[in-house]
Amino acid sequence: MTTPVTIIGAGLGGLTLARVLHVHGIPATVHEAETSSSARTQGGLLDIRDYNGQPALETAGLTEEFRELILEGRQAMRLLDLDGNLLLDVPDDGTGGNPEVQRGELRQLLLDSLPAGTVRWGHKVSGVRALGEGRHEVTFADGATATTSLLVGADGAWSRVRRLLSGATPEYTGISFVETHLFDGDTRHPASAKTVGDGAMMVLEPGRGILAHRERGGNLHTWVMLARPQDWFADIDFTDRAGATARIVREFDGWAPHLTALVTAGETSPVLRAIHTLPPGHRWDRTPGVTLLGDAAHLTAPNGEGANLAMYDGAELGRAIAAHPGDVEAALTEYEQALFPRSAAAEAEAPDLYVMLGEGTPHNLIKAFAGS
Repeated sequence: MTTPVTIIGAGLGGLTLARVLHVHGIPATVHEAETSSSARTQGGLLDIRDYNGQPALETAGLTEEFRELILEGRQAMRLLDLDGNLLLDVPDDGTGGNPEVQRGELRQLLLDSLPAGTVRWGHKVSGVRALGEGRHEVTFADGATATTSLLVGADGAWSRVRRLLSGATPEYTGISFVETHLFDGDTRHPASAKTVGDGAMMVLEPGRGILAHRERGGNLHTWVMLARPQDWFADIDFTDRAGATARIVREFDGWAPHLTALVTAGETSPVLRAIHTLPPGHRWDRTPGVTLLGDAAHLTAPNGEGANLAMYDGAELGRAIAAHPGDVEAALTEYEQALFPRSAAAEAEAPDLYVMLGEGTPHNLIKAFAGS
């Protein structure tokens, strides 16, 4: 007899797990703190890797649907200097293995692939506790509870489920991103659209940088990167859109106006994204009835792997559960034995943000792209 699975978190990893289980006829319930699928925007472009994200979607039986979401040409990348001069231009020639899609559209694809009622919206976890013999009780903010014999923490960087397995907590990297958007760039912000190009654009200096992506409809999604302590950002009132924008852009005095316009002309309030990581090599002892996936298991600095790994984790966990019907521990053991070395390998290959914004930038990146 298969065991119903309780998944905490309706991100890409948790939803991939639920989908793979559904394909195998295994019931699952996903509890999500957000009140609906449209409660907040879901981030920008994701390059779906051919060695983890795409195989995960294949396992989920969604390859054809995924292909319909691909934005052609978005694998292009350009590197500029602070005056806007082109230093490196890598076009999308159609041979790349990491096609770009919108995170929100991919999430909606996964949601649409699940039976109605699989995701329980507005279920914010307030606590979890072990009941013994592999069973766990989850308590929600409204006082409701759920009991399960297979609990999966897909609840991100600040996972509550992780507390059952590990005392590790995310640590600040010393670098934060500030996110903003320009809409309908080709028509309303043509100079910025030309600057960004067809895919991604980066301008990097020691301690600071601007990264932008061209998304669907010519929308331009910008991230400012700053190596500053958290206290520095705490002094900025991000509810004051104009004031916060002015404070952030002062860090880019002397940069070409068409570069800083990606920030100053932003049509959304700037959103702070402090970058945290879990300790390298994070792992835990096998604990009956519970495991983790995605950022809850192996949070690293942004490197394009996070969403891909989360989906791959979800697919592999679903495959293991299906391969061991009625034997939760065998499934979780098989999954974790592969998860830990896979996570460690991804950490070892992750770019160091301090190298990216260090003294050698941007020339170190140019050399890396040249293979020298």
